[in-house]
Amino acid sequence: MEALVLLNALATRLLFLLHSLVGVWRVTEVKKEPLYWLLALLNLLLFLETGLTLKFKRGRGYKWFSPAIFLYLISIVPSLWLLEMHHETQHCSSRSEGTSQNTSSKENFNQTLMSSEQSNGAGDLIKTARVFVNNLSTVCEKVWTLGLHQTFLLMLIIGRWLLPIGGGITRDQLSQLLLMFVGTAADILEFTSETLEEQNVRNSPALVYAILVIWTWSMLQFPLDLAVQHVVCPLSVATKGFPSLFFCQYSADLWNIGISIFIQDGPFLVVRLILMTYFKVINQMLVFFAAKNFLVVVLQLYRLVVLGMDVRASLRNQPGRLKAEHSCPCEQAVSEISPGDWVRGSNGGLDTPLQALPVTPEDSHPTP
Repeated sequence: MEALVLLNALATRLLFLLHSLVGVWRVTEVKKEPLYWLLALLNLLLFLETGLTLKFKRGRGYKWFSPAIFLYLISIVPSLWLLEMHHETQHCSSRSEGTSQNTSSKENFNQTLMSSEQSNGAGDLIKTARVFVNNLSTVCEKVWTLGLHQTFLLMLIIGRWLLPIGGGITRDQLSQLLLMFVGTAADILEFTSETLEEQNVRNSPALVYAILVIWTWSMLQFPLDLAVQHVVCPLSVATKGFPSLFFCQYSADLWNIGISIFIQDGPFLVVRLILMTYFKVINQMLVFFAAKNFLVVVLQLYRLVVLGMDVRASLRNQPGRLKAEHSCPCEQAVSEISPGDWVRGSNGGLDTPLQALPVTPEDSHPTP
């Protein structure tokens, strides 16, 4: 079992490393500058985290936070920023040129593959790999950037699934977290692909920066496990008032509401409203997702009010229950004693209660 945990921990971090290096390679290809390979040094943080996790945690995760996911974000997000800001090559060529180019590339790759099968040499394998990389380089830049966004979100979900869980989260909570990530990733991908495709947005570098900042801010929810953590509140919390009971009893729901309003749906709604009102960017999908974000924010606020009313009702009923429990403890103690305990007395381990016994004539005049 320990070997499987270590294998999952190493394999997941290796996938993170490979995907990050692909992003750095793509930046160097686009910018035509080898100095961008220095971005690969960000993976040293992931190496350090891997060593510390294997040494002190035996490969297992932490309670409320995933350092591996967070460091993967640090290593891949700068590359995606540079690719999105390099918008000179975002527009693809015509369909005919792209079709002819892809056809010729496939023919060259097939010829190289056939020649390598005939010779089966190490040099031919290297040549085949180079041809394959060159074919990847001829893919449209817009398609490359979108593909990196898609695989990035898939890597977050699959990586969180493969990473060994820590002591603070169960498998049921992990499944809930993964389902939340699937819906979140779909909304984030739609947000970036929908807004950054607009020409009016591309003509405003400040707006592109703002969208990328909101996108980066929304990615910070992936390392967190707080939205599914359920805390058992002690009985003494009810006596401290409404805020203590409210934050203790519904901590997981409050984290879920806060993430939706302040990290994802709330900022996405603000950006989409600015695009529609100030920049006059209006299309069917933009209006639909703006309405979707608005409904989610309203429903989350409604749920917050419902949870508050539930806590208020429980606090109103609390004094009545306490009064019923502590009104007369003596009657409750007497009623819990069975008739057989009256006979056992002190021999049975119970104090014999005082009661009036009938006095007979024999007891009043003792015999000499």
